[in-house]
Amino acid sequence: MAEKALELVVDGSVVGLGTGHAASDFVRLLGQHVRGGLDVRGIATSRATEALAREVGVPLLGLGDVDAIDATFDGADAVDPELNLIKGLGGALLREKIVASYSRRLIILVGKEKLTDRLGRGYCKRLPVEVVPFALPLVRRRLLEMGLGAELRSREGQPVPTDNGNYTVDIDLSTLEEDPRGLGERVRAIPGVVETGLFIGMAGTVLVQLGDGTVEVLTRGG
Repeated sequence: MAEKALELVVDGSVVGLGTGHAASDFVRLLGQHVRGGLDVRGIATSRATEALAREVGVPLLGLGDVDAIDATFDGADAVDPELNLIKGLGGALLREKIVASYSRRLIILVGKEKLTDRLGRGYCKRLPVEVVPFALPLVRRRLLEMGLGAELRSREGQPVPTDNGNYTVDIDLSTLEEDPRGLGERVRAIPGVVETGLFIGMAGTVLVQLGDGTVEVLTRGG
């Protein structure tokens, strides 16, 4: 799948570099081609991706260095038929959304298991939400009042900080009857919520790795 994604990279372009397994495979392959003469510069969506890009030789820029990103290549945790996404199980949803919003094209790389008829069903039944630590008690109380089950992402009993120093709360979507898109607006209205993992209307192309090794290309409106 990384090879198929690389076909969409234009020489001389600026590319957003996503976070997660599929995106990391793409970054490694991109590094090989950069060492072979491909002229691209990257903008990373996480510290982990930034470190990987430096390791494989992809030159990096910051958002302030460019007017726009030509294309961002990233993974997703769920993709619906309209190419709406849930992202953030890897803990980088805020920077991923910022980079995606700054991009002319958002190209998503996923396995077939990530496809779903509706967000919140199938492989991914959680909605990650990035929260300012100070606001965590308020956010949890408001989510409870909304009838939403939510779990603070933690390791060994301690909250796992994002690259931005915030916390992540995972909302349980498994029993949700409401369309998660409407839910996202209500959750974002809670003071202290920084961003949710809903990426609505942002992806233009999704590359799907099928079981036989081939790659299916989905396009919004296609």
